Amino acid sequence: MDSIDSKIIAQLGADSGMTSEDLGARVGLSPSAAHRRVKALEQQGMILGYRARLSAAARGNPSTMFVSVTLTDQRQATMMAFELALARTAQVSEAHLMSGESDYLLKVLVREDDSYERIHREVLSALPGVHRLITQFTIRTLATEA
Repeated sequence: MDSIDSKIIAQLGADSGMTSEDLGARVGLSPSAAHRRVKALEQQGMILGYRARLSAAARGNPSTMFVSVTLTDQRQATMMAFELALARTAQVSEAHLMSGESDYLLKVLVREDDSYERIHREVLSALPGVHRLITQFTIRTLATEA
């Protein structure tokens, strides 16, 4: 990856919807050269995809909770069963395997037409291998990923 690729990544990080013409103008390439570079970065795994940033209203005005999950044990089978089931859990927007007291940290989004109590009881507690859930509610978000 050279300096032009770094500029391309920075530009697409700020606005992934820009045209090859706009991108090329910003990084000093022709539109076709910019397009070729983007395709190469995608094939190298440097660009994993594109997404729309949705407003809170479009996402159902969700509240954010962070849930620390402790499993019954740390055997590979227990962790794999938990992770496979977690991948099918729509309310979990992020999941991280952690060091320290808990095994996982989950970012849970609760739409305004739902309740965390229901998600806790019917979804999170029902995941395989769960021993304990500790939840922290977000008061205000100060920064998000660009």
